[in-house]
Amino acid sequence: MACSTSGSKGGADAGRSPGAAGAPSDGGAGIVGTSSGGAGASAGDVDAAGATDGAASNDAAAPPASDAGTNSGPTAYEAERGFLAGGTTVASAHTGFSGSGYVSGFTAAGAEVISAIDVAAAATYDVTFRYASASASGKTLTLYINGYRSGPVSFPSTSGAWASHGESLALRAGLNTLSLVFEPSDGGGIDLDAVLVQGGVALAARGATTPWVELEAESMMTNATLVGPGREYGTIEAECSGRKAVRFDKTGDFVSFTLSRAANTLVVRASIPDSADGQGQSGTLGLYVDGRRARALTLSSKYAWVYGGYPYDNTPAAGAPHHYFDEQRFDVGELPAGAVIKLQKDVGDTLTPLTIDLVDLEEAPAAFAMPAGFLSITAQGAVADDGQDDSAAIAATIALAQTQKKGVFVPPGTFEIAGHVALTGVALAGAGPWHSVLHGKAGKGGLFGGGGRIAILDLAIFGDVSHRDDANFDTAIEGNFGVGSLVQNVWIEHTKVGLWIDAPSDGFYVVGTRIRDTFADGVNIHKGTRGMRFDQSHVRNTGDDGLAMFSEALPVTGCAYTFNTVTLPMLANDVGLYGGTDNRVEDNLLSDTVNASAGIAVSTRFSPVPFAGTTSVQRNTLTRTGGYEHNWMKAFGAIWLFADSAAIAAPVLIKDVDVVDSSYQGLLLSGDNAIGQVTFDGVRVTGAGSYGIDLSAKGSATFQNVTVSGASMGALNNPGGYTLVRGAGNSGF
Repeated sequence: MACSTSGSKGGADAGRSPGAAGAPSDGGAGIVGTSSGGAGASAGDVDAAGATDGAASNDAAAPPASDAGTNSGPTAYEAERGFLAGGTTVASAHTGFSGSGYVSGFTAAGAEVISAIDVAAAATYDVTFRYASASASGKTLTLYINGYRSGPVSFPSTSGAWASHGESLALRAGLNTLSLVFEPSDGGGIDLDAVLVQGGVALAARGATTPWVELEAESMMTNATLVGPGREYGTIEAECSGRKAVRFDKTGDFVSFTLSRAANTLVVRASIPDSADGQGQSGTLGLYVDGRRARALTLSSKYAWVYGGYPYDNTPAAGAPHHYFDEQRFDVGELPAGAVIKLQKDVGDTLTPLTIDLVDLEEAPAAFAMPAGFLSITAQGAVADDGQDDSAAIAATIALAQTQKKGVFVPPGTFEIAGHVALTGVALAGAGPWHSVLHGKAGKGGLFGGGGRIAILDLAIFGDVSHRDDANFDTAIEGNFGVGSLVQNVWIEHTKVGLWIDAPSDGFYVVGTRIRDTFADGVNIHKGTRGMRFDQSHVRNTGDDGLAMFSEALPVTGCAYTFNTVTLPMLANDVGLYGGTDNRVEDNLLSDTVNASAGIAVSTRFSPVPFAGTTSVQRNTLTRTGGYEHNWMKAFGAIWLFADSAAIAAPVLIKDVDVVDSSYQGLLLSGDNAIGQVTFDGVRVTGAGSYGIDLSAKGSATFQNVTVSGASMGALNNPGGYTLVRGAGNSGF
């Protein structure tokens, strides 16, 4: 875990073609809103393909849903699967609903439900809200599309029966959010069953729905050297996605692949040598399209390579290097489906060796226009791409926007921020994360929430952090976020932490976000935070836990990590839960942990507030997770329950989970205190480097429908006589 600037905690062991605007051109000021607004669509035709290891399905259990893009019927997104805040709840008393329930509680200002949906192309779609209203006069709620205010929606009375209300809405290609909010001028008072989208696309069954195609280098055509497989800490293959990569050693080495669909941007995850002083160096790599060299791609090791013991630094003389990889993104112009792309080491590409792990290909939309009701930071003196600090101009724009009840717009370009940018009850939006960049300087620069309803939309936050310094460096997004706050379509890279959220944050939703190459946690939901959900997001190459909840002094309560893809944390876990009340880790794809790590840790390490309520760990897939703690000389399992500073005495439900090719144990229970009230139900352990189940603890747990196969040291290790309550359906142990 990481250290925020507002608290302390030690770590784990010592130029595209134009298109439709993405934000409303005649609308309100985003999530803080004015009285009218447009729908907000973006250009491009992005098929929402997930990353490697993803699977396709709907986020919601639907009333009959059709295949996307046909005329046979709409795709349904169940309201109860959405994000709820401000008093809305899942109910089931009103019979006739679809799915597992419906959303009720639109009884006061601030009540809200947000549904994530997916469409193949930017266009206007027929969207139907299935609802019921007993009011004789009907009711209204206010619709937001992707965080931008669209305006009131009228729901006529249905005399209590379920009915449908249709709207034609402009949506972006890929992931969208539709929010219904009870604003002071609204009547509320409906029950919402589902959102149905004609032409909607099924969201991923597990993991994030993302707008890019991810290709592993080892699966491409190549004449270069295959690296891996291997998982030994301190080797480059241990830090590769899938534990394999391709290394270029000589001129003419290449990898080549054919585009399955059009793209105009490219991300390359690569490792090149560090400089002698540890500050990094740059070099080039040839990009070929259909046999013609199109350009040179410049790669850098500035944000890679750290040395020594925890928390690591940039001093090569300390030895023990790791964090070998970084990634760079490139605008490569329009590349059609079927184009043959080659990355090749040419004469003049002098860096050796050069290791390619993977590439992401995306059809990024054109820059979004500034919405009406927003103020541009350039009007207060910010200048794009000049390398000068724009913090004062941004702060002045925020102050003016708060006075005028407007939003703040970051136009295309890179704007420098040399410290915290304070946000309180305001929307900050950009032209899209491929266009609008807030760039930190010398380890500093980030957004700091001061409470109220805050929106951060459609931009990138790229830090200037090249090693870990918890006391002095900044987090990308940090602080207190009030009910109804939203982060959507944000790209975070090269910061200390991606998000560090503290009390009294409540009712905060983060969706469609990508976090890359941080030097501590990807996300830390910290002490006292309530009702936060991090959803449909992708996290890769963090320096500590990919996703953490840390109940330091105050419990994290009712928070959730859902439908995320997390891979390659360099230290610690894909997901770490440290105490807390009624929190959830559900429907995620987790893979490739590296050092001192589990896939999911449920732990009382770091002396958190003990667990209470029910901790839910359901419908997750863990692949090549678990790791070895060299300081302790102990292995950690893919799923690790650790009763360290206190017992784990409240219910923990681990259900419908797939543990695949664990590096060590599939399931590990350990610690000096008791572990009880744990239920393993429908857990499948397939392949383990040591034991399938290792019960090095005291207490008892229930196992039902649990299967173990392919464990190299045996299916079950129970040296201390831990009590297994065996239900039906177990096999292999």
